[in-house]
Amino acid sequence: MYDRAARERALALLATGVSLNAASHRLGISRYTLREWRDDPARALAARTHDCPRCSLPARDPDRSAYSHLLGLYLGDGCLGRLRKDVFSLRIFCDDRYPGLQREVADAISSVHPDSKVFFVPQTGCTAVTNFWKHWPCLFPQHGPGMKHTRSIVLEPWQREIVEQYPGRFLRGLFHSDGCRITNWTVRTVAGIPKRYEYPRYFFTNASADILRLCTETLDQLHIAWRQANPRQISVAQKAAVAALDVHVGPKY
Repeated sequence: MYDRAARERALALLATGVSLNAASHRLGISRYTLREWRDDPARALAARTHDCPRCSLPARDPDRSAYSHLLGLYLGDGCLGRLRKDVFSLRIFCDDRYPGLQREVADAISSVHPDSKVFFVPQTGCTAVTNFWKHWPCLFPQHGPGMKHTRSIVLEPWQREIVEQYPGRFLRGLFHSDGCRITNWTVRTVAGIPKRYEYPRYFFTNASADILRLCTETLDQLHIAWRQANPRQISVAQKAAVAALDVHVGPKY
């Protein structure tokens, strides 16, 4: 996932006694990855950058936090397309009103598949943040013919483990792709005078019942209250629940 030079720099820094947290902040590499390299430096230096983290032997995990985020983005508004020579394009579609989201998607892709170029492909009203790799189906086994809501979407055990480790990142990916944070308002009469009250709430909308279930299961894991607004939409509206979701998601930008 990282070239040999990056691994050598990380091992040299860790050898000086720098903590995993400090090294992670300095190098931009997850603590999980740095711990693996520190505990098995021979394997770290022998790893090839083009190896797939799933089908290489032994199988390795991608950057877990970034992957959990990218999985949510993919399930919400992403797709894979097969090209020549078994190369696949990963495309995450982002509304052009949110350039910050486009940068976040590019960063997540780069963290999962380093040393590869991310492309911004203009579409009508949106941009497809795109990357090419033979091994994207290894990381997204939910890929298949037809739209996601027409087939079963079930996480593999190794994916579920990552989502359970980084539930907030997964929710950020889901809500920033197929969700929104809006401000609702209502008028109440107080002492005979009508007053306007505003309050924020989140919606997540998806045609796949399986993806909605993954969203609600993750909300439950974080003890965030939700309700089913309609068959395709989840609502988070309670004040405490919105505040909790703000910690992990927040508005698009």
